[in-house]
Amino acid sequence: MNKLYKSFSCGALLSACLLNASAQDDAVAPEDWAVHGQLTNVTQKHARFNSPYQGQNSLDANGRTEETSDITLYAGLRLGASTELWINPEIDQGFGLSNTVGMAGFPSGEAYKIGADAPYLRVPRVFIRHVIALGSEQEKVASDANQLGGVKASENLTITVGKFSVADIFDTNSYAHDPRGDFFNWSVIDAGAFDYAADAWGYTYGAAAEWTQGSRTWRAGVFQLSSKPNGKITRVDFATFMLVAEAEQRYQWRQRDGKVKLLAFANRAPMARYDDAIAQANASGGASAIPDVSLLRKRAWRPGATVNMEQEVADGVGVFARASANDGAKEAYEFTEINRSLSAGVAVKGARWGRPDDTFGVAGVANALSSDARAYFERGGIGILIGDGALRYGSEKIAEAYYSAQLVKDVSLAFDFQQAVNPAYNRARGPVQIYALRLHAQF
Repeated sequence: MNKLYKSFSCGALLSACLLNASAQDDAVAPEDWAVHGQLTNVTQKHARFNSPYQGQNSLDANGRTEETSDITLYAGLRLGASTELWINPEIDQGFGLSNTVGMAGFPSGEAYKIGADAPYLRVPRVFIRHVIALGSEQEKVASDANQLGGVKASENLTITVGKFSVADIFDTNSYAHDPRGDFFNWSVIDAGAFDYAADAWGYTYGAAAEWTQGSRTWRAGVFQLSSKPNGKITRVDFATFMLVAEAEQRYQWRQRDGKVKLLAFANRAPMARYDDAIAQANASGGASAIPDVSLLRKRAWRPGATVNMEQEVADGVGVFARASANDGAKEAYEFTEINRSLSAGVAVKGARWGRPDDTFGVAGVANALSSDARAYFERGGIGILIGDGALRYGSEKIAEAYYSAQLVKDVSLAFDFQQAVNPAYNRARGPVQIYALRLHAQF
């Protein structure tokens, strides 16, 4: 090595060093601005299924087909060396199955709680992100949606403020978190009992801080809740709010990357207890009266917790699991009627069969109600997503499988199948088979 090194002329060595430095500069040159975009269309249908009765929030037993479409622009501007501003205007159109009711683990993460036949414009995200370096070691940041290319300190404090989704930062998972790219079901892509702050489209105002040091990241945030359960958020007002914290540990198992995350949250807002609603119904109309939580809301706390893990087990093969629980004595506030949830699955990249950009995934989830929630819905109570008018209780079990195939660069087509046993926790209904096609493009 020494002889080879000495054979270079000084000029050649200087030239090589300059070229290498230039290449490094090019590789990490920070973007001053960027524009990305995506388009997603999901067409979803379910077959006819057994249903001796229907209620206000029942999945249509006669079978139904719906579609949703969205087009999003991700526009970012660098305000300083470590500060970015992002805005995401979006056009949406379409409906979820049965107008997004009928299952606690709803089958499409692309379906919102408000639908429309005609396309409409909204702005789900406007936020500022600032990164404070806590060490000298740098890592490359790839250019992507809501992320300017460049470098940042490996150990840092990242602060995000504005309008965005709690799920942009908390409860993320590499294999199950993106209904535009992986699984569809709400209780597979998120922890089912994580009743996170969100408007009817899944976004809210808030602030989050992420402290990354070594193999750990700690996160904490405060976010605005709707003024009433499942309501709209039209302005900044933290009279109702959620506190959330998450600890992430990264590790290697048999030289394969893995993560485990522990999350705790607490919602503070006017909400009713299920047993109070039943007691009032008994007092006003007897045992046949239908309880109504909307009549008894008062300010209270509703806590919950989740565990979230992911593990690479072979080249291109990853497994994941989530477990979550919340205070089942009170009504669901923003997300869905799930008090206990356990999900697990596997995702496999297509390199094993000569299609490296394809992905196959399979997962299962079991959702459950608390005894108080069960009693409320057995009496005919109505919630955010469920309420058949009566209930023969059984845990809601959902199996899902998808295959996403890349058609051309940045364009994919996915087929998804789900089978739900006891939809909306009702053993008198179902099982139901749900099919979907997803076309996704990005730039």
